[in-house]
Amino acid sequence: MGFVFGSRSSKEEKAAAADKVSADLSQPRDPQAPKGRPTPKRAVAQSQRKAVVASTGNRKEDAKRARERRRAEMAKQREALANGDERYLPTRDKGPVRRFVRDFVDSRFSVAEMFLPLAVVILVLSMVRQPMIQNIALLLWLGVIALIILDSIGLVFRLRKALKERFPDEPRRGAVAYGLMRTLQMRRLRLPKPQVKRGERP
Repeated sequence: MGFVFGSRSSKEEKAAAADKVSADLSQPRDPQAPKGRPTPKRAVAQSQRKAVVASTGNRKEDAKRARERRRAEMAKQREALANGDERYLPTRDKGPVRRFVRDFVDSRFSVAEMFLPLAVVILVLSMVRQPMIQNIALLLWLGVIALIILDSIGLVFRLRKALKERFPDEPRRGAVAYGLMRTLQMRRLRLPKPQVKRGERP
């Protein structure tokens, strides 16, 4: 009888251990977290702490304060986009690498920044019901596209070289694409606003 009970209890212990292992595998835990409790990300934890500190116990008052805080943050961000204040810029625009890329692009003329006005002109010409003018519009369109591609290729090589020389130890991922996207915007419509003049070395 003892052998039977012993074998039964050992089977139950093994089953319990297997259930515990499967439960642990189904709920992955941060290696630095206390047992059974995953560590929240720093940003989430900070936001939770701020919410607790700012809470007044009145839901409407808390919501009002949150809206006012968001409006203030957005106002600071708009002001930063205008004057280049690093403290309040969006994350994608922050850092010395992104600032250098903006200055590098803004100090040069790019064919791509004329894309929108040229596209409007070509569209108007293509609407004229004369085959000759429509052919001219098509040739202009192809010419603009070719110039933008060539200019963009040249910018990529120059910008990569400049970034490698200026920031050899800084992460540069996405910086070139960031610069190319900026060239597609007309200079006076770019955000953050250009901080250098054309021809000025960044």
